[in-house]
Amino acid sequence: MPLTKIEEYLRENDISFNKIVHHTTHTAQRTAADVHLTGHEIAKTVIVKMDSKLAMVVLPGDMHVNLEQLRIETKSENIRLASESEFKDSFGNCEVGAMPPFGNLYDMPVYVAKSLTTEVFVAFNACAHDLLIQMKYKDFEALVKPTILEIALKTA
Repeated sequence: MPLTKIEEYLRENDISFNKIVHHTTHTAQRTAADVHLTGHEIAKTVIVKMDSKLAMVVLPGDMHVNLEQLRIETKSENIRLASESEFKDSFGNCEVGAMPPFGNLYDMPVYVAKSLTTEVFVAFNACAHDLLIQMKYKDFEALVKPTILEIALKTA
């Protein structure tokens, strides 16, 4: 989904947001450093395979997903990180690994780490490794309607 479609979606829903252009980065922590935000303010999107379906997990950039806890919370039999080849075609014009956390636009369930919900603002990849969208977390939650779970662990 090109950025213009995301912008259009946010504008259609009367959501305020900022675009942040930055150096090309491939990790949430490097992105945070480049744009002078904390790793906790960057929402990273992780794609998982839950049984036979893809799902999005959205969590602070300074944390990682607890797959076992996610499996328990979702009552899944099998869960693992999805490979790029399994999800790259699901995101249209997005660069692989730069998917925005709007599973509702990609027909995927979205699970958000409870620790992200304490942020006033979140910033996330906007289909490119050099562009973020920053918006109020509460607006993100209202649009996406994710399931909120205790599924994040602090990165060592």
